[in-house]
Amino acid sequence: MPGSTWGDIYKELGARPVVNALGSVTMLGGSTPIPEVKEAMERANGAYIPMMELEEKAGEAIARYTNVPAAYVTSGAGSALTLATAAFMAGDDDEKIQQLPDTSGMRNEILIQKRQRYWYDRCLQLAGARLVEFGSAERTTRQDLEQALGPKTAAVHYYAVERSPDPFALSLQETIEIAHAHGVPVMVDAAGQIYPLELFGKYVRMGADIQCVAAKYLGAPQSTGLALGTREAIRKLGLQSFAAYEGRRVRGIGRPQKIDRQEMVGAVAAVKHWMTMDHEERLAKAERQSQAIIAPLRGIPGVKATMMDNILGHQPYGVRLEVDARVARLSARDVVDRLKAGDPPIWTGLRDGEDHITIHVFGLNEGEDRLVGERIAALLRG
Repeated sequence: MPGSTWGDIYKELGARPVVNALGSVTMLGGSTPIPEVKEAMERANGAYIPMMELEEKAGEAIARYTNVPAAYVTSGAGSALTLATAAFMAGDDDEKIQQLPDTSGMRNEILIQKRQRYWYDRCLQLAGARLVEFGSAERTTRQDLEQALGPKTAAVHYYAVERSPDPFALSLQETIEIAHAHGVPVMVDAAGQIYPLELFGKYVRMGADIQCVAAKYLGAPQSTGLALGTREAIRKLGLQSFAAYEGRRVRGIGRPQKIDRQEMVGAVAAVKHWMTMDHEERLAKAERQSQAIIAPLRGIPGVKATMMDNILGHQPYGVRLEVDARVARLSARDVVDRLKAGDPPIWTGLRDGEDHITIHVFGLNEGEDRLVGERIAALLRG
């Protein structure tokens, strides 16, 4: 549980630290680098190195660990999406690279299924691309994609969610088949698709040109991401980056998306650890933490706490909390708001339109699982 020195560095600044029962989310800091990553970053701090060379060697190592042809370390998965978009539009033409985000005279359309529009597709537009929807809100067919492809198409974007695949969306396999038949590349946002391990790089092995991953889920710094892909696609993506901006003196759009050498080495260490660690123990720990939250909630009238048994992606297990306001005298929203207003504040999840609270253990420190359960129990017992 939080001790007397918990969060002191934030309190000294006048900011309030929180207990993170929401998961690996950017707005709460995203990740806690694992010891292996912190050690690698500390070792990296002892010397300087040309960043283009480090990107190349770090990418080679990550590609080996994940069994894909090539990889590149980026400033988060969002940066990977932006750089991939730029690569598909400008390729290795230095004049076009420097022309972006002005896409005059280029293939500048990124096709995306209407059913797959989502919060982070904004990252595709930052390079100057125009998003073009295909399919309807009800379903997407092969014909929809075939009819959407045209002379301005730079790439097709796909949003991959293994945990709950959309049965009415065009599959990735069909997307790759149709796009490649027309000479059009495919990029996949697979930010959290890292477990089971075969998901890590799966879409590249299926034939996608680039797969984007958020390294924060692996215990790397929140500000790191990975682009996995074909050698040609990753080579062109690298030309858009901050390292190429300085190393080649070609002004690509990636200059603001800078990462340091320590973070790059940390990302490699995180991937190596993830691919070799005991995931059964990781999952068992998450299950124990979830049960520790549930235990004090048993028997409270109007309250149903169940463990989510998901192990796909990055956030294993967790707790689904349903509150009957007629019996418990508090709604789910009341519980979330009161937890956040408490001392220490506890952040949990309640999405718009949902009637249950989602609790993840990804960001909980030792003992904080019991604290979360006990605080919720105290609220609901009145």
